[in-house]
Amino acid sequence: MSDIVGTQDGAILRIELNRPQKKNALTSEMYITIAELLNGAQSNPEVRVVLIHSSGDVFSAGNDLQDFIDHPPGTGDGPQKKLIDALSRLDIPLVAAVRGAAVGSGATMLSYCDFVYVGESSKFQYPFINLAVVPEFGTSFSLPEQVGYLRAAEVILLGHPFDATVAQSMGLVTKVLPDSEVFEVAVRTSNELAQKPAGALQASKQLMRRQIRPHVEQAVQAELVEFSEKVRSAEAREAFAAFFEKRPPRFNTSASPPAHSE
Repeated sequence: MSDIVGTQDGAILRIELNRPQKKNALTSEMYITIAELLNGAQSNPEVRVVLIHSSGDVFSAGNDLQDFIDHPPGTGDGPQKKLIDALSRLDIPLVAAVRGAAVGSGATMLSYCDFVYVGESSKFQYPFINLAVVPEFGTSFSLPEQVGYLRAAEVILLGHPFDATVAQSMGLVTKVLPDSEVFEVAVRTSNELAQKPAGALQASKQLMRRQIRPHVEQAVQAELVEFSEKVRSAEAREAFAAFFEKRPPRFNTSASPPAHSE
């Protein structure tokens, strides 16, 4: 079965992350498939809502590190950028049902959702600093904008995991629910949205996001430049080696300056 399953249920397109044996870690192929499904929904007048969820007990562990090493992101129109563009262009409401861990890109993609329902057992982490890379998906702008700079700095610069209650206190999720109720509530909200006037619904989303979108796009471009450099650095090689060898990384204390883009 496919690692991404797209199912249209009436006016709702359900996108399921379906790689539970790998904790729904995202590969390049999965990024492209999700992007294609979102682009198809955007151009299909019969689809009024997109619901993203996962199989298994983990929403997504983020990038599949081996696939990530084999296909490191660049500054061009790669798989991850295709998904970011599809999420940015989506005017249809996007609802997420999250149970279990949402790590890395599994967490950052949620910033594009209009409703995020999470289970009590959910954990979140932006672990980029621990892998000697930088934030992605425009998070360097959207997270400080959403939760304030100091909370964003704590999350990004320390890279510690945090639970659903903390995520709710920061305004990152719509509601925390018992794990068994998350999908049901997300479906109920999706059905309610599907009954709203589609034109007004999409125009309202456009209006609310029109000030944010240009800043997120700029952040994405700047992140791609830094990310493509940092992922090839000696620090990143050590971080990845430590991950696969299940040991603490040994970083050199001297740091190279960031590659600022004008």
